[in-house]
This record gives sequence, C-alpha cells and structure tokens, in this order.
Amino acid sequence: MSEKTMKPIQVGLLGMGTVGSGTFNVLRRNQEEIKRRAGRGIEITMVADLDIAKAQSLSGPHVKVVSDAREVIANPEIDIVVELIGGYGIAKALVLEAIAAGKHVVTANKALLAVHGTEIFAAAHAKGVMVAFEAAVAGGIPIIKALREGLTANSIQWVAGIINGTTNFILSEMREKGLDFDVVLKEAQRLGYAETDPTFDIEGIDAAHKATLMSALAFGIPVQFDKAYVEGITKLGAADIRYAEQLGYRIKLLGITKRTDAGVELRVHPSLVPKQRLIANVEGAMNAVMVQGDAVGTTLYYGKGAGSEPTASAVIADLVDITRLHTADPLNRVPHLAFQPDSMSNLKILPMTDVVTSYYLRLRVADEAGVLAKVTGLLAEANISIDAVLQREADQVSQAGENQTDVIILTHDTREGVMNEVLTKMQSLPTVMAPITKIRKEELN
Repeated sequence: MSEKTMKPIQVGLLGMGTVGSGTFNVLRRNQEEIKRRAGRGIEITMVADLDIAKAQSLSGPHVKVVSDAREVIANPEIDIVVELIGGYGIAKALVLEAIAAGKHVVTANKALLAVHGTEIFAAAHAKGVMVAFEAAVAGGIPIIKALREGLTANSIQWVAGIINGTTNFILSEMREKGLDFDVVLKEAQRLGYAETDPTFDIEGIDAAHKATLMSALAFGIPVQFDKAYVEGITKLGAADIRYAEQLGYRIKLLGITKRTDAGVELRVHPSLVPKQRLIANVEGAMNAVMVQGDAVGTTLYYGKGAGSEPTASAVIADLVDITRLHTADPLNRVPHLAFQPDSMSNLKILPMTDVVTSYYLRLRVADEAGVLAKVTGLLAEANISIDAVLQREADQVSQAGENQTDVIILTHDTREGVMNEVLTKMQSLPTVMAPITKIRKEELN
C-alpha cells in the first residue's frame, strides 16, 4: 500500500481531561499538516472516561466513548494507547496491559515513569512496542527529544531546570510583591495555578519526578526516583528572596542532575541563581531547562510547562513519531532512555551529604561585638571560604531587650556533609537567636 492509501493509524485515549481535550483540538485543527509530516493520518477513534457525556461532547459523534479503559486496550483496531489518567495506581496496570496487548503507549505520566519506568520500559522492549513520554517533562518543551536525539553526540555534564510552573509562579509573586509563601499560595490556588492539595508541587515531588527522567536520559542510568533528594519551597521567606536580590541572585526551585567523578547528583531544592543567567529571569508559570554538553556547551529550552494545548503538542509529536516508526524494526528505534537497554550504566546516585555546592546562610544574631568573628571562625575551621557577607542594621529588640540583626553569608563550594556539621555548631552559639536558614547556590557556569 502506498502512503496515500494507507489507512489512518488509530488511537485510543484514556482520560478526557485538560490534556485529552487539547489533544483532540490540536489534532483536529492541524490534521492535514500532521498527516503530511507523519506519512499517514492519525485519528483518535476511541476514548475512555468516567464522565461519558462530557467526553462525548468534547470528542464529537464519530468517536466511540466508553467508561472502561480496558475496552480500549482490548480493541484490535487500536494501534496506540494514550494514557492521560495520571498517578501510580490504575494507570500502571493499564499501561502494562496495553503493552502486553501489543499496543504502543504515549503517556504524560511523569510520576508513573519516574517510579516504575524500569519495569515499564523492559516490558515494552520485550514486546517490541514503544512508550513515548515527551509530555511527561516540561509540557510543550521538546526536552526529551533534545536529550535523547538532538544532543546524542554529547557527553552531558549537567541538566538544571525550572520544571514546575506552580512553584515558579509562587516564587515570582513572592519576589514581585514582597509577600510570604502562605499568602501567595492562597492566591495561586484562587487563580488555578495551584491545586487544592498542592503538596506534589510545593514540596518539590513533581519536579523530582521530572528530574529523575532527565537524569536517566542524560547519563544512561535507570530511573531511580527513590534516590532523589527532594526539598520544596514551603520554608522560603520573603526576606530571603529580598536578600538574594540585593546580592545579585534570584531564588528558583531547580531540578538538578549532574555527573561527577564520584557519581550522579539528583536533587530538587530552592537555589540562588545569578540574576544575569537567562534561567533566573524565567517568571510566572513558565518552564526552562539548561543542558550542558561537552561539545555543544550550554543550551536552554524555554516554554510552557503545562496547559491543555502545550502538553497536547508533545503528545501529538509522540503520536507522529510512533506513526513513522510503527512498521520499523524495533532494534532501529531510538531507545526509551536514549542509551541501548543493554548498555545502561550503574553509576551510583550520590547521597545529598556528598554533593558539593555553595551556600547562602541567614543567621538571626544578637547585635553585639564579636558575633560575626565567631561565626566566620567556625567556617574557617572547616576550610569553607566566604564569598560575601551582608550585615544588616539592628532591626529588632528581643523580649530581653537586646538588639538583633540578620547576617547573610555566601560561601564558596563545600561538601554538604561538612556544611551540616558547621551549621550544628553555629546553631548552638548563644548569640544565634533563631534557626539558621540554608539555601544552596548554583552559579550554572
């Protein structure tokens, strides 16, 4: 059969929410162009959603809508199953059943792949089908394709990204309006940027799922979400954002994965980033990912990390890829995690205490002679050199009547384990009046 007469590839959609409906709209709007690119038509012919009436109204009369996802998987006409349900529960069972039934899978489910990816990719490999997941990281930004194909010549050194729009929106608002976290979170919920239960976003878990997938693609290691260090933005104060600004930095929640001689770093936490870096100026709910490769240098990918049509853009790109490769020999396809499955590396993921980075420290201290000398003395003893010190005027009188002030210290690189020991000693000084704030600093050179 020539490409002109080939019947369209048939797609079954599980979940007709925001991304599902966006996928329908974009596919319908651009179907001619997509067909010209893919070499044959791509049609969603079946949808599973618990709300049948709503799904039918969104998909139109020519699509069969059912409430049971297993009916879609059992349909021999369906070539590709798109999983947009999310979560680790039923989604995992359905993805594995679709693979067992010989269907290709497209998914936006970063949580599922970060935790169970090794098992899912192995099952797909054994069955000779593809699992495509461009939509799982950074919405519409083609970062998976960049890491897996575009940068394939490079030995990738590190990846650092703003990969959660909710937290970036909150941090942007805190900085612009000088407000504390709790106030801005309520506002973000009101505007629909944050969920009613925002835990996954604000505690950094969503970003860590995505960073886990990027670390596997960058370094050819299995997905290991359980080894990621995860810290969210709930403890950041407006004061820290303000002080960082005065020192020439912005605070961003970064997902970082880095190759070192000792192993791979995989961590998500707030970071001070120099104001002049492009990524420091990514505001609102936007996403951006920096990748450092030995041949290419630094590249930056910027765009919408969520939303109906941006995410649909990634889902459809995966559908086109699968349509093109549908009949190709499975051994000639791009491997799921960029490296051939029998060539995965067992580089270990470093515990956070072994990570080397620099720091921002904020101490609330009694405003008296010699306090700063004691604090800097402890740093010197541990061979931690100081990059900058910012000492504020006394701004508060305690109940006992003594003046208190903030001291801000930026350090040079040191190992986290060493820094933690020094902080324990600092905290026990009688002149340190409150818990010390520690935020990591990333120069991203």
